[in-house]
Amino acid sequence: MRAVIQRVSRGSVAVEGEIIGQIGRGLVVFVGIKEGDSETEAQWLAQKIANLRIFEDQEGKFNRSLLDIGGEALVVSQFTLYGDARRGRRPSFSEAASPEVAAPLIERFVELLCAQGVKKVATGRFQARMLVEIHNDGPVTIILDTDISRRGHLKTDEREIPTQGARKPTCCS
Repeated sequence: MRAVIQRVSRGSVAVEGEIIGQIGRGLVVFVGIKEGDSETEAQWLAQKIANLRIFEDQEGKFNRSLLDIGGEALVVSQFTLYGDARRGRRPSFSEAASPEVAAPLIERFVELLCAQGVKKVATGRFQARMLVEIHNDGPVTIILDTDISRRGHLKTDEREIPTQGARKPTCCS
């Protein structure tokens, strides 16, 4: 999974002229799913985003997280994050997961972000043409990638979750 995170004073997403999701202070999170991604990656990403310290404290240092400030999140699925433009002039999206794989994983990611304690999580509409309005605060933009070939393992909470042969936890059946 890949996420582009932007710190915002507010944000909204509209489909066909109707606002379907909006937030105040917090994060707009564009999320791309690639083939092979699973709940393990979604869990790591949700935990990382909720706890990422990219909000300033009283001294102007990045010491506060989305949870610390009681912030909100706007999650927008975006398969184009897996666009590969190394060859030719038109990007290839062959690494992006199929809609049948990506849609439920995006939904699960949103659930996991809520479970982290984020007070409000608004969303776009999967596979819709969306108009996203972002009021950048900073600007602060962070890119996260769960690519297991670079990480070797993903850590969530206090325990390590292996990336090879990982199974869905029984509590989530």
